[in-house]
Formats: sequence, C-alpha cells, structure tokens
Amino acid sequence: MKKLSVLFAAVMMVVSVGMAKAQKIATLDVIGVLNAMPEKKKADTDLKAFLDTKQAEIKKKADAGQAKLKLYSEEAPKKSAEENKAREGELAKMQEEIQQMNDKAQKDFVAKQDLAYEPIEKKLNEAVSKVAKANGYDYIMDANSSAFVFKGGPDATPAVKKELGVQ
Repeated sequence: MKKLSVLFAAVMMVVSVGMAKAQKIATLDVIGVLNAMPEKKKADTDLKAFLDTKQAEIKKKADAGQAKLKLYSEEAPKKSAEENKAREGELAKMQEEIQQMNDKAQKDFVAKQDLAYEPIEKKLNEAVSKVAKANGYDYIMDANSSAFVFKGGPDATPAVKKELGVQ
C-alpha cells in the first residue's frame, strides 16, 4: 500500500510540473469581434453599395440586350439572312461586353475589398497581439475554425526538420 501512495505522489509531482510548464492557450471569436468593429460595418456598407452599383450597370446592359434579342427574334423572319447574321454578331458582342463588365466588376470588388479590410485586419491583429502578451497567452485560436490567430510559443519546425534530416 505504501508503494502505491509513493507512486501516486510521484505521478502527481510529474503532472504538476508538466502543468506549470503548460502553454497558455485562449480562444477568440474572430468573426464576432470583426462584426462588432464599426470600421468593418462601414466597409461592409461601402462594399455593398459598390457592388449594388456595379450590378445595376450590368443589369441595365443585360436588359437592353434582352430587349434587342426579343426585337430581333420577332423581326428575323422579315429580314434577310445577311441582316440576321449581322444582328447575331451584334448580340454576341453585347453578350461579350456584359461578360467583360461582370469580370471587371468582380476584380474591382476584390481589389476594393482587400483595400478596405487591410487596415481592419491590421488593427485586429495588433489588438490580439497586445492582449496575448498582456495575459501571457502563447497561442490564441479562432473559436470557429481552430486556426491560430496568434502564435507566441516555441516553434518545433527546426527540431522536426532536423529529425527528418531536411533543411
């Protein structure tokens, strides 16, 4: 019985030493924090307005194309083959223009989004870093995705590379 209590005491000492050296890990609801930031709300509003404007322009062009298609379809039997072929080319050109407008709108939106969100992400990262250092957190993980938001603990990469014999 005495051996069992000594063994239990030794195990408890090892566990308590291990816990004393344990990494401090916290979680953070990144989406919740971002959605609470006034800068993010304003950026979202601005981006939605930009997107709505671009979509309205594209819809206007598409509606004009649909109207022309309907008109040309109705008039096709009365027109010559050459005129119908020219009209088909005109409609194809309009379709291509609409596709180009759509592609450009998407590229412009992504660029505008990156530009709008960059300072917000920087502000969030600085706040997370400050909180992590102030509270002694080695790691902060996103509560929704298990991705690291802050990493301040030791990096095992060099040791693993050495063990594998790679650089």
